[in-house]
Amino acid sequence: MTEAILQHPRFITLEGGEGVGKSTALSAARDALQQSGREVLLTREPGGTPVAERIRILLLENRAARSDDEPLAPETELLLMFAARAQHVREVIRPALQRGAFVICDRFSDSSYAYQGAGRGLDPDWIADLEYRAVGLRPSLTLLLDLDVREGRARTRGRDLWPDRIESERDDFFERVRENFLRRAAAEPERFRVVDAAKPLHNVAHMVSALVLEWMDSRGR
Repeated sequence: MTEAILQHPRFITLEGGEGVGKSTALSAARDALQQSGREVLLTREPGGTPVAERIRILLLENRAARSDDEPLAPETELLLMFAARAQHVREVIRPALQRGAFVICDRFSDSSYAYQGAGRGLDPDWIADLEYRAVGLRPSLTLLLDLDVREGRARTRGRDLWPDRIESERDDFFERVRENFLRRAAAEPERFRVVDAAKPLHNVAHMVSALVLEWMDSRGR
């Protein structure tokens, strides 16, 4: 089933756990492409459209202190993620790719395999079916920013006064997420590039720029 998913040559995603420095990496990837004269759209998940941003609030709002609301079931979380992604792809990502732009997205379907699959324990075959039916699109380059879970968590504690619902999970949840990302990278070395996010931010930015330009050169673009 997954062989029918389009792997688009101008679609790039960034993945990783909490506190890995994706904002710095996203800017570096965008700048590398723009310096080569390309149109670049930078976007994020969950979100990217007005509807998807409203879904993002449902997904990430930390309601632990509220007694008047129910927690999201793992299945609900997964379906909301793909609802937001389907809207994002239809309204933003595909139109940009069709006009010839490069699209760089902060998180995409790999995050669902890692967070809802490995983290929440949901069936990866179900996730693959949703990816095929609701999205039908994959990046041709995925930059995985990898960092020790405890170091990443320490970074987010210093940054976020009010961690979101997913950031509030326990370390063992994020260990499963990290392991899944690394397994996916090992299984698809032609698509993934793993970046050591423990290095200083300027080194990470330089590495990301170099990897994006190397990837483009290897494809003759």
